[in-house]
Amino acid sequence: MTDTEKKVMVRLCTKILIETELYEMDMEVRNLVDWVCVSEQMKENNNKIRSLTGEYKQIEPECREGIREKLERMKKLCEERNDLYEKQNELKEQREKLERSFVR
Repeated sequence: MTDTEKKVMVRLCTKILIETELYEMDMEVRNLVDWVCVSEQMKENNNKIRSLTGEYKQIEPECREGIREKLERMKKLCEERNDLYEKQNELKEQREKLERSFVR
């Protein structure tokens, strides 16, 4: 069945349901209509999921590269900070030695 044929069938069924009380009166009809509606919602969700996944896959490599660069920069910053802490401790020791020499 083509998409056009499916649309015509759905419109025909909708007209029949509107003009009659089948949906309210017949549980099987209600279940069939609800199944069609739920199936359509699932198709829409799947299409959105595919679209979002495609967009994610386009963006992901660029983001990962940016993250790598930032992580490398963070690593360098930490190394520089640690070096400065060590230098600061050495300077502190030197200052304390000098201060002790003042006391004498």
